[in-house]
Amino acid sequence: MMDLTQRQWVKHAVIHPFEGFEDMRWKKSGSLKIAMLIVLLLFFGEIAYGRLYGFQFYISYDKTFNIIPYMVRSFVLFGAWTVGNWAVCTLLEGEGTLRNICIYSAYSLIPYIVQLYVNVLLSHILVRDESIFMQVIELIGTCWTVILLFSAVKSVHQYSLKKTVLAVVLTIAAMLIMLFLLVLFMSLIQQVYIFISTVYTELSYRARV
Repeated sequence: MMDLTQRQWVKHAVIHPFEGFEDMRWKKSGSLKIAMLIVLLLFFGEIAYGRLYGFQFYISYDKTFNIIPYMVRSFVLFGAWTVGNWAVCTLLEGEGTLRNICIYSAYSLIPYIVQLYVNVLLSHILVRDESIFMQVIELIGTCWTVILLFSAVKSVHQYSLKKTVLAVVLTIAAMLIMLFLLVLFMSLIQQVYIFISTVYTELSYRARV
């Protein structure tokens, strides 16, 4: 079997969606550092897509920059997918480790990330009537990433086609549950903060009086 560098393995996995991850698994290849770099590029890509898109295609009405939504669409969603898939596939007797799930999933995001940057660039070059080209690029990048994610789950856990579909569906369900609990937790933290702040303000006022 081929002997590639870590960067070459990234290219091999993306270009060969059906056998790339299988080859990586048998060679025990994949870099966690590269995976983290890819997720970081996703984060900056989401910011560029939301803030630097051509004004003739998209106008941002946000007067202040809020980094939280971009962190949610990159780090939080990726982390939820990774942990959710690991938890679900542990119950389904999957063979993938948390590290490999993280690496394979990150590699799968490359086509989606590329289309983010390409479309931001094209939004400053093309006119509105040529937006169909950007829509095609977005569709291709998104579909390619979906195919890669499906292949990654199948390869890393050595599942059959039906079991892979089940694992993906359950992973999405686990993500929704985790995100719901995260929202509840953040709401609880906010309420506690407001309560403590109110008590502190009241005590400070009474101490001055």
